[in-house]
Amino acid sequence: MDNIIRALEQEGMKKDLPNLKIGDYVKVNVKVKEGNRERIQSFEGTIIAMRGSGIRKTVTVRRVSYGIGVERVFPVHSPKVDSFEIIRRGKARRAKLYYLRNRVGKRARLKEDLATAID
Repeated sequence: MDNIIRALEQEGMKKDLPNLKIGDYVKVNVKVKEGNRERIQSFEGTIIAMRGSGIRKTVTVRRVSYGIGVERVFPVHSPKVDSFEIIRRGKARRAKLYYLRNRVGKRARLKEDLATAID
């Protein structure tokens, strides 16, 4: 029974995901349904938390929009999430970056990780 569940989970997982890490500044393209039409809306921000594994993996992305912090939790393997695009690698020394919630402006930025930077 366990093998059947594992096989079904493998079938639903995405294969073309980038190597997401805590602190990365990403652009998440999400499918949004409006009436009978569907379009792609992007959400840019910093990954502050990751939890779960396999098909249940989720990523929490935070951005500041018009002075207000906005956080969204995205299931990585959801069909509603079209793609992840890494814009900048951030240097993080901890697993959860919840301390960024209390910071404003330049203090809320992370240093860029030049060792694993993207070309």
